[in-house]
Amino acid sequence: MYDKLSSRYPAAGRRLRLGFVGGGCGSLVAQWHANGARLSGRWDIVAGALSSDPETARQSGKDWLLAEERSYSDFAVMASEEAARPDGIDAVAICTPNFLHRPVAEAFMAAGIDIVCDKPVAMTREDCAAMAEMAEETGVVFAVTYPYAYHPMVVQAACMIADGAIGPVRQVMVEYAQDGRAGAFDPSIKQLAWRLDPAKGGRTATTGDIGTHAVHLMEFVTGQRIAKLRADFHVCGGEKPMEDTSFINFRLENGAPGVMWLSQAAIGNTTGLRLRVYGEKGGIEWDHEMPEHLHVNMRNAPRQTITRGAGAGMHPLAERMIRLPRGHGEALSDAWANLYTEAAIAIEARRDGHALEEGLLNLPMLAEGARGVDFFHAAADSNDSGGAWTSL
Repeated sequence: MYDKLSSRYPAAGRRLRLGFVGGGCGSLVAQWHANGARLSGRWDIVAGALSSDPETARQSGKDWLLAEERSYSDFAVMASEEAARPDGIDAVAICTPNFLHRPVAEAFMAAGIDIVCDKPVAMTREDCAAMAEMAEETGVVFAVTYPYAYHPMVVQAACMIADGAIGPVRQVMVEYAQDGRAGAFDPSIKQLAWRLDPAKGGRTATTGDIGTHAVHLMEFVTGQRIAKLRADFHVCGGEKPMEDTSFINFRLENGAPGVMWLSQAAIGNTTGLRLRVYGEKGGIEWDHEMPEHLHVNMRNAPRQTITRGAGAGMHPLAERMIRLPRGHGEALSDAWANLYTEAAIAIEARRDGHALEEGLLNLPMLAEGARGVDFFHAAADSNDSGGAWTSL
């Protein structure tokens, strides 16, 4: 797919108008979305239903500098009123707990408003199918936020593998280790309570939360999908009602084996998302905590480190995501900005009725979101059956 992608993004025709559902009470996820949208230079944040509590919504809207009449406490009212405004929002960012993703998305799709949804995109496979049917009927853009694929060095790795730099993929190791849930479950922590409630967060906890990121990153970089897996869930930190750690073996479509470790109880790890891919000729390693460097190891050759920046070994399709010269650090905020850039390009094209160059964007859409839902259900099925191999 990479040989079809343009090495430059088209210029913006206008700044798009973005609304938010969720984001009150200092939601970190919503701030990532908002900062990425602002840094992209292609969006103005103009409306929000930042909380279902009217007072929290009012205060959060004030903090976000929203006009009072465009700060809502009911997402359905927001969808209806924004759709009726001549200056209504072009898209909505959904940053709510998982169980609200489908009803919120359906309300805005029905109003003809494009979607940028956090992951996991839904609770069940049936939710994904219903949302996909509605997205097709309404014609809206339905993007899903997997920002790690928007680091330039991740794109560099994907392009190198697609170009055959390390030969056919023969084994993969991916891990995402954190320590934020190492302690015992405290139901008074609102942001944690819903994530450990199957009725609100879904059938898995850690596996659906950070595991969906790990799977998307690995499949994006390798160009290979997981064909089957076997999973083992554990509580390795303090007592809690759902897993905080998963050990997963998988096989790619080409038969190559892989290992995945997911934990939010690995004390000393903060955002330990790491990927290692090995082929017949060499290997590539990337670590999110050092996102500007890509390590390339070729058989019988010195270790090479490619550093983020224009030229000097960078693939042109990775270069288009670079915002600063080498030596000026880029980070996750820049990756979010790249994602929101592509979302803006796709949404502006739909709304203005013009076609985009084939393969221009790598924007994760609802199908990729559904892939993540399929993953965590397959992992839960495998765990429940004692670790049996389960197909995706």
